[in-house]
Amino acid sequence: MSEQGESQFHHDKDERLQSRDVTEGAEKAPHRAMFRAMGFSDEDFGAPMIGVANPAADITPCNVHLDDVAESALEGVDSAGGMPIEFGTITISDAISMGTEGMKASLISRELIADSVELVAFGERLDGLVTVAGCDKNLPGMMMAAIRTDLPSVFLYGGSIMPGEHEGRDVTIVQVFEGVGSYATGEMSAEELDDLERHACPGAGSCGGMFTANTMASISEALGLAPLGSASPPAEDEERYEVARRAGELALEVVEEGRRPSDILTRESFENAIAVQTATGGSTNGVLHLLALAREAGVGLEIEDFDEISKRTPKIADLQPGGASVMNDLHEIGGVPVVIRRLLAADLLHGDAMTVTGRTIEDELETLDLPADEDISADFLYTVDDPKEEEGAIKILEGNLAPDGAVLKATGGDQFHHEGPARIFEDEEDAMRYVQEGHIESGDVIVIRNEGPRGGPGMREMLGVTAAVVGAGHEDDVALITDGRFSGGTRGPMIGHVAPEAAVGGPIGLLEEGDTVTVDIPERRLEVDLEEEELATRREAWERPEPAYAGGVLAKYGRDFDSASNGAVTNPGVKRE
Repeated sequence: MSEQGESQFHHDKDERLQSRDVTEGAEKAPHRAMFRAMGFSDEDFGAPMIGVANPAADITPCNVHLDDVAESALEGVDSAGGMPIEFGTITISDAISMGTEGMKASLISRELIADSVELVAFGERLDGLVTVAGCDKNLPGMMMAAIRTDLPSVFLYGGSIMPGEHEGRDVTIVQVFEGVGSYATGEMSAEELDDLERHACPGAGSCGGMFTANTMASISEALGLAPLGSASPPAEDEERYEVARRAGELALEVVEEGRRPSDILTRESFENAIAVQTATGGSTNGVLHLLALAREAGVGLEIEDFDEISKRTPKIADLQPGGASVMNDLHEIGGVPVVIRRLLAADLLHGDAMTVTGRTIEDELETLDLPADEDISADFLYTVDDPKEEEGAIKILEGNLAPDGAVLKATGGDQFHHEGPARIFEDEEDAMRYVQEGHIESGDVIVIRNEGPRGGPGMREMLGVTAAVVGAGHEDDVALITDGRFSGGTRGPMIGHVAPEAAVGGPIGLLEEGDTVTVDIPERRLEVDLEEEELATRREAWERPEPAYAGGVLAKYGRDFDSASNGAVTNPGVKRE
């Protein structure tokens, strides 16, 4: 080959970069021709190819602005000397699908997002990733994809919505769901519910409390997959776009340094994530998703670990749904790092855990411009020595109804004990009608089954029915248990993720109307007052229900989902070499 030809086809690209497969050599002329059609140049071909995975969509306010967020990330990649490649993936609006058959798609979307980003990164030979996320399942899906590919990656949250205002108080979408219950009992007029609906969601961004999206965003910092301080800037704040631009710049650094998720994620980083989840009153979905992330990373983590860490980690942030404050309130006093700093000072975090910046969490805190801890005055943020609750919010219950565990987020006191008759429902819709028609009574234990990962399929969230129970005035005297899930906005004694689920013969599927069920938070017990012989007799008579779907994507994932106690994973990932 002539010197002129060699200079045309060789770009001195780092041999570690897999994008050389599509940019280097004369035989890759057709590949470069395709890139040139999209405006890329010789200079780009010599640079690391950074994929920006963008789930922007007009179907949810959580994602409606993500094109702008992704654009800032792309600018950061370009300015740092990278070759930015944007591609899209799906999202499901949890809030809009809530309470409908469509909610069965939500958890499946986590898997599809992970699968699609993994496939694009593999198929197009990308060198690194910026994974952008908005609505709830975007966040674990994007982190799962980064772990699977083990490409140098930066996680980028799209930010949360600002609270709305109704009758002089801050409100979120949760108050609207609870308003439905209040309207059904006559506690709220149609006019008031209509006004609440019109003011609860004033713009773009994910739901504002410490619900699932903000829980997972906070967890991304604690895991080390996102820079400290990146979770809390609101969706429509200029600082959100500064975070996005810095994420793009950082993506070049992690590629050049060869810093991969497998270099960051350890048992200690997952323990840090659980500590932050429990200290902030984070969503029960964090349990499901952290178990899934750990399975993908090949890190040993069990559902019992959440209870152990929660017992030693006090709840120090009182945000919605348990409290009144939202993510923006936390942002105004320094964001998630102020929580991390307090936990670290109390030796409740591993300060030597690595982060995406190449610095440890302890060292990274030193680089931030945070207010002095003693200068922080906020009625929702407590000290470790004088916490909101002595234990963290996540409780793992076990017993003859949940041999493999069940999950509760305590939004009230830790001493809840409830014993009452089971009211059995085979799906969420029947339970919702029971509540809305006023049949619910003090002392009831509402049991919703066949809503697990396989039985649903898809393990629906049930904010609609749990909010209706609370809105009907039964937050403290009615319990609800299910093999499905709850929204991060759920509050009250609602126990989800009951495993094994009904569809695979779990004990929750053996309950009968009127059985006495006990929920005991202090003792971490979830039990039915039946002898094992009676349960064995019922188990022999039990027949596996027919799958809800015989074909299509729901049938496929219904076959593939693992137990909730294992994160409901469909991919038995292994830690990459």
